Amino acid sequence: MIVLTDLQDVQSRVSDVVLGKEKPVEESNPDYEKLKHYIFELENHLAEAQKHAYRLVKRHRELGQSLSDFGKAAKLLGACEADGLGKALTELGAKSETLSIRLQKEAHQLLMNFEEPLKDYVRAVQSIKATIAERANAFRQQCELAETMKLKEINLDKLMLTRSDRVGEAEIEYRELKEDSEEAARRFESIVRLMNEEIVRFQDQKMIDMGRAFHEFAKGQARLANNIADAWRSLLPKLEACFT
Repeated sequence: MIVLTDLQDVQSRVSDVVLGKEKPVEESNPDYEKLKHYIFELENHLAEAQKHAYRLVKRHRELGQSLSDFGKAAKLLGACEADGLGKALTELGAKSETLSIRLQKEAHQLLMNFEEPLKDYVRAVQSIKATIAERANAFRQQCELAETMKLKEINLDKLMLTRSDRVGEAEIEYRELKEDSEEAARRFESIVRLMNEEIVRFQDQKMIDMGRAFHEFAKGQARLANNIADAWRSLLPKLEACFT
């Protein structure tokens, strides 16, 4: 009676898994759950940062183009004016065009030293997510094979009592299933080991790469701000002279 109850219980669980009625089997490891949560959150925040980095690059390019257009217009306006005003407007146009070139260069630097590293970081996180999915599938397969083995084992015990002529065939099936189950367990352990190594490499490199990227970003923005301020400041005395 106990054997029959166990058989029915295992049969029911295996059938639910096969038919998709049962909730997918997942690891119940608090540290692993914490790691998964961290990776998923990190991907979202990185994607957001990369999106805004792209907007910064785009803004620098657009501002550079606007300054270039303004510079051309100012020089044409200066050509229409005589004396100091015309000269000041011409210099204003020339400064605008010079700043336009600097902004375009800074946009390129921002792309290469900030946005691209963020993209690489996002790809690294996505690689870890793919390994997480592979690990989940391997764990599920291992559990399902273990459940099926229980079913085969109970069925084998039952045949020994009721159908001894079928025991040999059932033993062969059981041995084959046991080999598959052991292989699934080895595959899962291998994935866990490789994932742990990948996480260690990721965390070691993360500090270096992200620190460098944000340092280059801050340095570039400071350099650009100083260049812009110096350029406009050098022009102020000439413009003020037109009104004194």
